[in-house]
Amino acid sequence: MTTPSKEEIFEKVRDVLVDALAVDEDEVKPDATLVGDLGAESIDFLDIVFKLEKTFNIKIPRGELFPEDIMTNPDYVKDGKFTGAGLAELRKRMPFAELDQFAQNPLVQDFANLLTVADMCRFVESKLKQAT
Repeated sequence: MTTPSKEEIFEKVRDVLVDALAVDEDEVKPDATLVGDLGAESIDFLDIVFKLEKTFNIKIPRGELFPEDIMTNPDYVKDGKFTGAGLAELRKRMPFAELDQFAQNPLVQDFANLLTVADMCRFVESKLKQAT
C-alpha cells in the first residue's frame, strides 16, 4: 500500500471536515482552525475521528488527537493556564500541532482553537507512517 501524498491527505481531510462540519470546501484551508474558523464543537470531534479512521483505515485511540484529559489534570493546568509540565505533555502527545505561539499565553480556553487543518493532515500523515 502506498502512502498518499500530502495533497491527497489534505483533500481527504478536507472532505471529512466538509462532511462532519457542514462547511464549504473553500473554507477548509490549511491554516483554518477547527473550532474558531470551522465551528467545530466537542461533539464534532468524535465524528471527525470516526470519519478519519474510516477514510484512512487507521485507528485513533481516544484522546490521541484531542488529549482532553490534560486539561483537567491539576499537574498540567493551574489558574486556567497550562503549566510548563502541561505544555511539555502537549508537545509530547501532539507532535503534529504547532504549539510555539500558543505557549506564549497557554490559556486552557484557547486550547480548542489551536488545532488547524494542517495539524490534522500532519496527524494523519504520522498515523499512516506508523502503519507502514
